[in-house]
Amino acid sequence: MINTNQKLKVKSQINKPWARYVWTYGLLGAIAIVMLFPLLWLLSTALKSPTEDIFVFPPQLLPSQPTFDNFVKVWQTNPFGQYLFNSTLIALLTVTLNLLFCALAAYPLARLDFRGRDWIFTAIVSTIMIPFQIVMIPLYILTVQLGIRNSYLGIIFPGIASAFGIFLLRQAFAGVPKEMEEAARIDGCSELGIWWFVMLPAIRPALVTLAIFVFIGSWSDFLWPLIVIDKPDLYTLPLGVATLAGTFSLDWRLIAAGSVISIAPVLLVFLFLQRYIVPTEAGSGVKG
Repeated sequence: MINTNQKLKVKSQINKPWARYVWTYGLLGAIAIVMLFPLLWLLSTALKSPTEDIFVFPPQLLPSQPTFDNFVKVWQTNPFGQYLFNSTLIALLTVTLNLLFCALAAYPLARLDFRGRDWIFTAIVSTIMIPFQIVMIPLYILTVQLGIRNSYLGIIFPGIASAFGIFLLRQAFAGVPKEMEEAARIDGCSELGIWWFVMLPAIRPALVTLAIFVFIGSWSDFLWPLIVIDKPDLYTLPLGVATLAGTFSLDWRLIAAGSVISIAPVLLVFLFLQRYIVPTEAGSGVKG
């Protein structure tokens, strides 16, 4: 009798983790399906032929006659190549400048001791609560006064630094072991050298995370480019997709195809960079 109870107890202990894993992954899978459904529906609409009714009830996710003609028509009848180039150039420049200036601002706020440091950091972080719509008009006036309206620099101007980026990198810099900084000083490394050769490699996951956020924000930005530019040659992909509504008189298949083209690079960037978002071993060589 004792052996039987022990067997049942061991069996329940073995089965319990499996039940927990099934429940956890089943719940995560359901959430993933709900989150991905709009994207799948967008792709399904873009692949449907003109003979299919996209408003049929009940809705049909799988196209009966899949076709890529919508993508071809959108690409041939609109300068999506130019839109793609503009968005890529603007996003890359915005990411590069944002990482540079945020890292330069965050390092002294985290590692240097000077009067008013905490007040400056508090003032910077507090600007996160200010909506962009409030500073939009002053930014536009400044852009016009600087003579950079209708230019790539005018689009990039509001995104060359961000309070969120300074906050994120400041927290990352603060977590780097002080022994690494002291060892670099003993070796005769300058303050700028410590920032470049020691600190930046140590916070690579934070840099990659910030790069992804800035890239997605710059790539999908619609309001500011709409305000600051009026030359079609400078349109980004969000503005190009918006023009499809008038070009094709609300043909949702073609608008969906243009939307898929505009979001595909974002998905590729995230899939490529997500493997770099891992904890660093900055303190692996530091002994207590």
